[in-house]
Amino acid sequence: MRDLLKEIAGSTGVWTELRVHDRRSVGVTVRKGVVESASSRRIRGVGVRVLVDGTWGFSATAGLERSGIESAVRDAIAAARRSSGAKAKKVERLAEGPLAVGDFRTADASDLRDRSIEEKVSLVVDTENRIRHMSPHICSAMCRYTEIADDKWVVTSDGADAHLEDSKLEFLGSAVAEKDGEMTMGWKGNGVTGGWSDLFSRWTPERIADHAGRTAVDLLSAPYAQGGTTRVILSPELVGLLAHEAVGHTVEADLVLSGSATSGRIGEKVASELVTLVDSGTTPIGEPTAGGIVIVDDEGVPAGKTVVIERGVLRSYLHDRETAALFGVTPTGNARAWHYDDEPLIRMRNTYIEPGEHTLEEIIESTDDGLLLDGADSGQADSNAEFMFGVQEAYEIKKGKVGRLLRGATISGDAFEVLSSVDMIGSDFEWAIGSGHCGKGQPAKVDAGGAHLRCTVVVGGR
Repeated sequence: MRDLLKEIAGSTGVWTELRVHDRRSVGVTVRKGVVESASSRRIRGVGVRVLVDGTWGFSATAGLERSGIESAVRDAIAAARRSSGAKAKKVERLAEGPLAVGDFRTADASDLRDRSIEEKVSLVVDTENRIRHMSPHICSAMCRYTEIADDKWVVTSDGADAHLEDSKLEFLGSAVAEKDGEMTMGWKGNGVTGGWSDLFSRWTPERIADHAGRTAVDLLSAPYAQGGTTRVILSPELVGLLAHEAVGHTVEADLVLSGSATSGRIGEKVASELVTLVDSGTTPIGEPTAGGIVIVDDEGVPAGKTVVIERGVLRSYLHDRETAALFGVTPTGNARAWHYDDEPLIRMRNTYIEPGEHTLEEIIESTDDGLLLDGADSGQADSNAEFMFGVQEAYEIKKGKVGRLLRGATISGDAFEVLSSVDMIGSDFEWAIGSGHCGKGQPAKVDAGGAHLRCTVVVGGR
C-alpha cells in the first residue's frame, strides 16, 4: 500500500497528501436493562488533499485501488483550481520540519482479539444491572463500551511515509437516583489508548459501577452548595477539563488567528509561575495509556511534546503545517482528522498541567475555608477563555478538614485569572478525561489531567 501511495503522490506535480484509513469499531450501550445498541462496523477509504496555487483541494474515495485514488487526486486538484480565483488569502507555503517515516504503534492491543462481541455485550449488561440494583433509589442506569481500532497510512509528496496502528477503548457507567421528586446523577468513565487490560487496570467495571451508583445516591441527601468567590481544590479531572476546554482551545492556532484570548500574547505571563501546561502526543508523565495518544499526526508530522505555558509564561500555540509557516515556527503535530473523508484540523492530544511538590493532604490541611471539588459535569467554554463547568461532588473544607458533601455546584471564571490564582499544586498525577470526544467540526479522541491544585474561582450554587 505504501509503495502505491508514494508512487501516486510523487506523480501529481503538486503538493499531495494521501491518507488511507481503515477503522474497525465496536459499540455496546445498555440502558434500563435493555440493550439499546450493539454494533460492529468497518469504515475504510482514502482522503486526498492537494495544495494548488495557494489553495487547498480535498477529495475522498472508499476504494483502495489505484484507479479510484488517482480519480480522487484529479478531483482534488480540480476543486483547488476552481476555488483558487475566489480565494482572498492564499497559502504561501507549508512549514518545514521533521516528517515521519516508518511503522508506528501506539500500544499493544492484541488481547482485544481474545474478547468476542458476545463477551463485551455481556459485560455491559452485567455492569448496568449492578448499577441499577445498588439502591432502591436508583431509577435509571446506563453502561457503554466503545472500541476503535485504526490502521492508517499517511504519505505526502515531500517525504512523509508512515504506517500507524492505534486502538482506543472506553467504558462508562451512569446512574440516576430519585427521592421525593428530586433526582440526582452520578457517572464515571474511563478511556485509554491500548488494549482490554489497559482499560480496566485502574477502573474495573465493578469500581465504575459502584462509583456511579454511590455518587447518585449520596447526592440525594446532600445540601446545595452556596455561591460566591471561593478557594477550591480541583481534582485531576477538573484540572484536565480546565486545561483542555478553557485554555487548550484558545491556543489552537486557527482559533488564535480568529482572535482568541491568547492572540498576540506569546511571551506574556498568563498564569501563576507554578503552572506549566503541556499538550503532548505521547505521555511523558503518568500512565502510558492516555486516551489522546497520537504518535504521528494526519499530515505525517511526529506528534511530540509542546510546552504551551512554562512557569506561567505563554510559550507556544498548537499548529499544523499551514499555521506553523504563518507564525514562523516548527509544526507541533496537531493536525488530526476523524475519518478518511475528513480534512485535518488543529486538535489537542493529551493536555495537562504538570504536578507540583505538595501532597493532597498538605493542600487540604493548609486550607482554612474552601471546597474540594471532584467529577466534571456539563459545561462550556469559549475562545475568550471564559468557562462554566458543573461539578459532581463538592466537599466542604473547614480548618483543614474535609467535611460534608454538597451538590449542585458549578465553577466559572476566566481561565487565565483562575490559573493566576494557583498557589499550590499536588505531587500526584492522573489522566482523567479520556472518555468521550472533543468536538470541533468533527470528533477527536483526547485526554487531559494533572494533579490536585488550589485556586480561586466563582462557585455557583443555591
